[in-house]
Amino acid sequence: MRAGVRDEEHGPERGPGGGGGTPARRTLGRETLLVLALSLGASALSALISFVGALTRPGGLKDQAARLNGSYAPDRPWLDLAWQLFGIATALVPVLLVAHLLTREGPEGSAGGAGGGPGLGAIGFDLRRPWSDLGRGTVVAAGIGGSGLLLYLGARAGGFNLTVVPESLPEVWWKIPVLIASAIQNSVVEEVIVVGYLLRRLDQLGWSPAAALAASSLLRGTYHLYQGIGGFVGNVVMGVIFVWLYRRWGRVGPLVAAHALIDIVAFVGYALLAGRVGWLPTG
Repeated sequence: MRAGVRDEEHGPERGPGGGGGTPARRTLGRETLLVLALSLGASALSALISFVGALTRPGGLKDQAARLNGSYAPDRPWLDLAWQLFGIATALVPVLLVAHLLTREGPEGSAGGAGGGPGLGAIGFDLRRPWSDLGRGTVVAAGIGGSGLLLYLGARAGGFNLTVVPESLPEVWWKIPVLIASAIQNSVVEEVIVVGYLLRRLDQLGWSPAAALAASSLLRGTYHLYQGIGGFVGNVVMGVIFVWLYRRWGRVGPLVAAHALIDIVAFVGYALLAGRVGWLPTG
């Protein structure tokens, strides 16, 4: 093996000085499966089981509720807050694992990713272009958020979706900040793992762009299947758009911003409007 050339089947790439690079394909494959098993892959299996349970339960889907951001200790607000913060923090651990793995890989390991630097900078999740990321994300959120709401309302009316209850927290002082933090956590975990990391690894494993797009989009749809068919279809479409934008921009940052804005509006909007407007279904 020549210095600086990867042995894709049996060993990691080594530079002239013995430094690490992109691991072998089989190692990358196992790594990717483990990351997904610790995060959104497990969520996809859980959502599939939940959906089967909803389908086999008496009554239609729209008469059942998919509840997000519930209370852990309704009568003990400080304990509830501790559990909320614990849940948000631990959900971010797979992102830290991805950052570690990308840092170990080094910038020379890029194979179709953003290549913006070590760690999460390699997939464009950094502070190099904060205003550009936020501006692009706002435009994307405006386009996807409204159409997503219409799709949800239509799917629920047609009996294809559960009633999504974005929050059922008690009326405490930390309610809105926790909902915002939860929205940001969701966006970081999903976009870093299912777009930036997964596409980078699938590129390195030799997948075609079309196959990688299908895998990322179907995974996104599947871990939203607990909401019903509408949640699955809407998120597959969102996944296709997000993969296309990532390929175009080379950055996860705008996608995280867009997703965070969509979820913030959904969570906080529900908290402010539920029971006050007739068009918003409540569980």
